[in-house]
Amino acid sequence: MVMDIRLVRIDDRLIHGQVATVWSKATGVERIIVVSDVVAYDDLQKFLLKQAAPPGIKSNVVTIRKMIDVYHDQLFDGMKVMLLFTSPKDVLRVVNAGIELSTVNVGGMRFSEGKKMITNFISVDDEDIAAFLQLADHGIELETRKVPTDRKNNLLDALGKERKIQ
Repeated sequence: MVMDIRLVRIDDRLIHGQVATVWSKATGVERIIVVSDVVAYDDLQKFLLKQAAPPGIKSNVVTIRKMIDVYHDQLFDGMKVMLLFTSPKDVLRVVNAGIELSTVNVGGMRFSEGKKMITNFISVDDEDIAAFLQLADHGIELETRKVPTDRKNNLLDALGKERKIQ
């Protein structure tokens, strides 16, 4: 038995209003785990993220290696968790290390230099696209929704439109 991963979400805002309230209630999680090497070594951001978790839900910020190590730990057997990532490359690293995922929700990836908007809340560069395509090759559903009540959209459809534009 392993942890019960109820939601895997890529959102560079990490724990914020929508995640903390709507997604955690909809998924019934008891723990939110932020998986990021960058955030794990930023003490201020770690502190703020722990404060942002809704009442009754524990939060942790761990490195990618730590996530891989604790995935099979009996201490977490059956624990209902939400995994939050900032990038598809980090999700791909845990999948390639043997963590089984069926769906990844892509919430928000902000625009920055070198990225292209593919939806009104998701910007990607070539590395992101390559990681998403590899995740899809693993049979993982890639869906975009800001909140659970939104209609599911397939990220590959948005990527396909972007690749035709280039």
